[in-house]
Amino acid sequence: MKKLLLCLFFISIHIKAQEIDLSYYLPKDVSYNKNIPTPKSVIGHEVGEWHITHDKLVEYMKALAKASDRISIEDRGNTYEGRSLLLLKITSPKNHSNLDEIRLKHIQATDDKTVNVTSLPIVVYQGFSIHGNEASGSNASLAAAYYLAAAEGNKINELLNNTIILFDPSLNPDGLQRFAYWANTNKANNINPDPNDREYHEVWPGGRTNHYWFDMNRDWLPVQLPESKVRIKTFHEWLPNILTDHHEMGTNSTFFFQPGIPERTNPLTPQLNQELTKEIGTYHAKAFDKIGSLYYSEEDFDDFYYGKGSTFPDINGSIGILFEQGSSRGHAQESDNGVLTFPFTIRNQFTATLSTLEAAKSMRVKILKYQQDFYEKARNEKQNKALVFGDEKDAGKVYHLAEVLKRHHINIHELKSDITSEGKKFKKGYSYVVPMNQKNKRLIEAMFDVRKTFKDSLFYDVSAWTFNHAFGVDMIKNQSLSVAGKKIENLQKNKGSVTVKSSVGYLMPWNEYYAPKALHAILDKGIRAKVGMKKFNNDGIVYDYGTIFIPVQNQKLNNNQLFNFLGEVAEKSNVKIKGVTTGLNNGADLGSRNFRAIKKPKVAMLVGKGITSYDAGEIWHLFDQRFNIKLTKLDTDYIERVDLSKYTTLILPNSYSLNGAIINKIKTWVRNGGVLVGYRNAVKLLANQKLIKVEFNKSKIDVVNNVSFENRRLQSGAQVIGGAIFEADIDKSHPINFGYKNQKIALFRNTKLFLKADKKSYNNPIQYTKKPLLSGYISKENLKELKNSVPFKVQRFGSGKVIVFTDNTNFRGFWFGTNKLLMNAVFFGRIM
Repeated sequence: MKKLLLCLFFISIHIKAQEIDLSYYLPKDVSYNKNIPTPKSVIGHEVGEWHITHDKLVEYMKALAKASDRISIEDRGNTYEGRSLLLLKITSPKNHSNLDEIRLKHIQATDDKTVNVTSLPIVVYQGFSIHGNEASGSNASLAAAYYLAAAEGNKINELLNNTIILFDPSLNPDGLQRFAYWANTNKANNINPDPNDREYHEVWPGGRTNHYWFDMNRDWLPVQLPESKVRIKTFHEWLPNILTDHHEMGTNSTFFFQPGIPERTNPLTPQLNQELTKEIGTYHAKAFDKIGSLYYSEEDFDDFYYGKGSTFPDINGSIGILFEQGSSRGHAQESDNGVLTFPFTIRNQFTATLSTLEAAKSMRVKILKYQQDFYEKARNEKQNKALVFGDEKDAGKVYHLAEVLKRHHINIHELKSDITSEGKKFKKGYSYVVPMNQKNKRLIEAMFDVRKTFKDSLFYDVSAWTFNHAFGVDMIKNQSLSVAGKKIENLQKNKGSVTVKSSVGYLMPWNEYYAPKALHAILDKGIRAKVGMKKFNNDGIVYDYGTIFIPVQNQKLNNNQLFNFLGEVAEKSNVKIKGVTTGLNNGADLGSRNFRAIKKPKVAMLVGKGITSYDAGEIWHLFDQRFNIKLTKLDTDYIERVDLSKYTTLILPNSYSLNGAIINKIKTWVRNGGVLVGYRNAVKLLANQKLIKVEFNKSKIDVVNNVSFENRRLQSGAQVIGGAIFEADIDKSHPINFGYKNQKIALFRNTKLFLKADKKSYNNPIQYTKKPLLSGYISKENLKELKNSVPFKVQRFGSGKVIVFTDNTNFRGFWFGTNKLLMNAVFFGRIM
């Protein structure tokens, strides 16, 4: 072992001290076509000499496709920052000549057990660096693509004749570009491996995430981001047999390949999937032994959450494989294994790329048959029932759930007619039917899975993601297929409109998901609007708490202009607005003081050092992409110099500490009338700084006897709430809950902050139930403290308000069901 480590050390020093050569990466047992351009000839530097920028990566991939008849290239769309999302299709020229026919035959084999797969090519999707600052993957894609285009001889010909390679050189172009800029601008001529050097310490938010700071390796199932949408489209069009996902981990680590810890595999994943993954691992081990690189398997990570690239394939008849390379995080860094150089990490990723293809070629028929059997067994599990989901008052979030299902090639149908079941009304046009007797039934089961018992209490990611709870829709299972109307081919949003021109005013229910978008557009135009604090009946129609009233009189627009403008707003926001003929209601009249004036909010959010970028990015995305509301991002570096008086609302995402000067500035602003909204650990921060008075319940650790030294971490790890779903009662009359139809709400939680309820029940508008667990893992002691606790508090501070949430209402951009809580805090915070 010492000899091997010493060898790695000297290899690292050698690569650092001398000019890098492409031959360092490439196999020596083949020749290379001189007509194929090397990476250096196009990008201007050798692989690993500098971190590749996405523009140069694209340039090289296009040059390869132009020079090689083994490669075709597809530009599938753009990131938020306008960068191309490329896919290379790499195979033999013969296969390229009838690629569409091969794809259709491959898909047919998953639909028809009689199709003989023994003569079909295997399909392998290879994806690199979904985390932009785990850059060795995308840099390795340069060498790998060159090898696949230029290598000559029987070995490469056999591989390409029997394999279709879907090659995704950069799963996260925006993050890769951000990190390459950082690493390259901090690189010295004399590479310094000192871990304290600035090169190895990115500034906030780092290059891991995409433009809106999302971890895109959690979006394979929710599919909310443009990068994910094209990737999932490719996946379902091809149904690859193997999908590889190249990552990096801590600098002192070696190289990991799956399988992960066996006990942490999702029970819905077939056991044969894990056995095949382990067999593929023997090819990785052989390849790494050959070059003397250290590795490990089955001791880390898991295959539980289906929203990750290495796990999503497992519920779709494919085999997902995670690679984790110890990261140099720059060009060379000291580690427990010697000086870890960037080229060394690239070579390991390159080696795993080729060993995957070797396994695919050798195990081709076995893996093709596994996929075919996966779908055959699903078809044989007859389920002549359907699930129905909907919300009779909110077509928006229902549409977006249906949209996710359609992206996953899941068949959905209209609801034939209104039905009532289990106390819930499902309305045609606001509900959808999902038959269970369809090809992707196992994926459906995974998306709506409810699980409360687990073999293992440790999770690398969340333990629950049940989609009906995430989207906040009603759902019933085991319904007769007779409720299904026609199959939906092209999903359409419900059209917004204004009915009846009025000389009195217009009413807009707050139930629709996009009502905040419409209200902001109205206020931004300078039009006065009010919110109803009570239920009322106007002209036979019952309006719920939070209904928005737009009077006609004393507006900057005349009657006709107002009607036309509201029509535009309704259409763009997909909401219904109704003109009224009278202000006389059964209940509060339209001129009542129970209609409170709403001011246009001007919202800022604290970002930068000390703030969790994921949480901040989710909020930014919500305002910017969903509701078209400008959000000013104030960095902790300069907020002390900002005049906060111009903002009505300041959002503090998950945060553990802020300096005293920032806290004092915020205190002064709130005293003068500002509304401060704090999330997750910011609750504890604000409580410690006396901005809000709350009491915390502190849970005990579950007692586990006879824990060995080896397993000591398992006991503490089991106390973590990594991500589960809980039920709370809501007081619909409180402004924080305006727009919600039901008396209960499903909340996503990944903190151990348990707030004691107030003795006055009306101060607990959201309160966890006595049996709150809906889905996911929580320890027994934590569950005791969660019962009847509250996830929300609002208190006066001077002339302003402090509003806090212990839970993330915007989790990963797909928790549509609780997005309105934040919008209510923004629009109605002053009247709480």
